[in-house]
Amino acid sequence: MEQLQSLVGSIDLSSARDLITRGGPIVVILLALSVLALAVTLFKVGQFLVLGVGGGGAAERALDLWFRGEPERAVGAVSRARSPTNTVLFHAMSGVLNGVGDQFVREDSERVALKELGRLKSYLRVIEATSQIAPLLGLFGTVVGMMSAFQALQSAGASADPAALAGGIWVALITTAVGLAVAIPASFILYWFEGRIEAERASMENALTSLMTGRLQVRDTVATPETATSFFDEAGSQDAAR
Repeated sequence: MEQLQSLVGSIDLSSARDLITRGGPIVVILLALSVLALAVTLFKVGQFLVLGVGGGGAAERALDLWFRGEPERAVGAVSRARSPTNTVLFHAMSGVLNGVGDQFVREDSERVALKELGRLKSYLRVIEATSQIAPLLGLFGTVVGMMSAFQALQSAGASADPAALAGGIWVALITTAVGLAVAIPASFILYWFEGRIEAERASMENALTSLMTGRLQVRDTVATPETATSFFDEAGSQDAAR
């Protein structure tokens, strides 16, 4: 406890206060946006971990079991694993086992996939807005600060102090620096989340397409080992005859 108190006491907040004092309300708005974007980022990271985003290994194992003629084990494999891809695949496999038509299974699985993707995209608008608005706010603060500096220069007339003008410009540029400091990390974070979501979307599409088209192709060949053997034997005999 004493170490924590000493750590908190060692943090110098004077520079932050000075930054807010010099930058004015625009810097306060930018700092509030950065705190909001950080909170959303932490929430989304936790959400992705809880939902198991990127865990596509169970889907591949389930498809292998499905095509080996073990549909019950395949459904069990995806039902025990967490990820949006596994949720969609579980929904599709359950529909197929219940005798639902292929077209209906695909359409309803796409509905589930859109629902899962919508949940992954939730609140990302906050980070996107921060990355776009922060530099504009910084530029706005700079323009306002420059206008004030030149107005003071005009009012002073011939007795204007160049040092005061330079100090006013420096203060005006603070808002631009803060705006870029907020926008650049927010942009990187947004691209990272969008990349993970796009990879999950591709995984869903690949798993669903593999299930539906693969099931149509092997429907008559995976029922029994004898059927599969006769199919390959027949193909080999036709090649030999050629």
